[in-house]
Amino acid sequence: MERTTCCIVGGGPAGMMLGLLLARAGVEVTVLEKHRDFLRDFRGDTVHPSTLRLLDELGLGERFAALPAHRLDEVRMHIGDDVITLSDLRRIPGRHKYIAMVPQWDFLDLLAGAAAEEPSFTLRMSTAFTGLRTDGAGRVTGVRYTGPDGTAGEIAADLTVACDGRDSAVRAAAGLRPDYFDVPMDVWNVRVPSPGDRAKHGRVFMRTREDQFAVTVDRGAYYQTSYLIKKGADERLRAHGIEWFRGRLGELFGWGPEVTEAVRSWDDVKLLEVTMGRLRRWYRPGLLCIGDSAHIMSPTGGVGVNLAVQDAVAAARILAAPLRRGTVGVDGLARVQKRRLLPTAFIQKSQVSEHEALLRPALDGTLDPDRMPVPFRLLRHIRPLRTLTGYLGGVGIRPERAPTFARG
Repeated sequence: MERTTCCIVGGGPAGMMLGLLLARAGVEVTVLEKHRDFLRDFRGDTVHPSTLRLLDELGLGERFAALPAHRLDEVRMHIGDDVITLSDLRRIPGRHKYIAMVPQWDFLDLLAGAAAEEPSFTLRMSTAFTGLRTDGAGRVTGVRYTGPDGTAGEIAADLTVACDGRDSAVRAAAGLRPDYFDVPMDVWNVRVPSPGDRAKHGRVFMRTREDQFAVTVDRGAYYQTSYLIKKGADERLRAHGIEWFRGRLGELFGWGPEVTEAVRSWDDVKLLEVTMGRLRRWYRPGLLCIGDSAHIMSPTGGVGVNLAVQDAVAAARILAAPLRRGTVGVDGLARVQKRRLLPTAFIQKSQVSEHEALLRPALDGTLDPDRMPVPFRLLRHIRPLRTLTGYLGGVGIRPERAPTFARG
């Protein structure tokens, strides 16, 4: 029987950050990642100002600055021929007045490299979670897994942390069920070559016209574009053929064939089936869920990575000492949920409001530029409000600071 103090399932932003912090606290920690590497397309690539500050505090700021990155400091929305600036990070407090767009695999490799410097840290790739170990009282006592060669094994742990995302297998095995929110959309993700409009440098652009809504991000050599469709409409819309979709993209963004023909077939259009929900209780004895395992976020605002990292910091601060003593109880796990519930609930409520005020009418073709919801009309005319939305999106409510034991 293998043994560790804390077993983290999932090597995404929450899992890798928690593993790094606990290892710096001297806790024996093992992270299980089912893939053989971190290379995946269309994962959250946004690193927000609060996470950038955290990396500085961990002594990783210079390493992060060396990664290939693109900076975004403004979000604009085009409604027909009208333009509204929704958020502006250029005047928010702090050193980092932008969102860094960094391929998530590079960010995760950085965290993995820093964690590997700690003697108590172990990362096991190509290792898939298959079940939970429990004792007679129902306490989770570790995990079962399948290794790279297909061999089954078990790891005993004082604490198991689910960081395996929106479709968390650990959450399901623990019998924890989220309460789901209604969402109006799914998302098609595509990449197209940059049209070369430098006026868009450092900005996120939303466009809506008639029954279309899409968000495109300037990534330098290409534009990463999320095109929203009505919930459950993927199969029906793909029947139109790829030429139809190219025409829709070109019409919405003003792109010519030299851009849209980069979408060669439907294989280039990746579907994200959007779900959104939250666990009422993020834990049971011996088990804690954080990140999307605890609260499934809408892609609206691109806040999922940042929120997951903040969860990890709070969990490390609260649980490191009990883990060292071998005394982790449900009271400590409840403290993590209590600490992170307010920012999670605030962001999800904001996302629901945006879904109902903006995205649902946009997809229904009923969004009237002359009768915009009051918040959007205020943003058009009051510049400080754009800084406030930039702060709430980029830093958020209750941002976490690096624990003293983890600072570089």
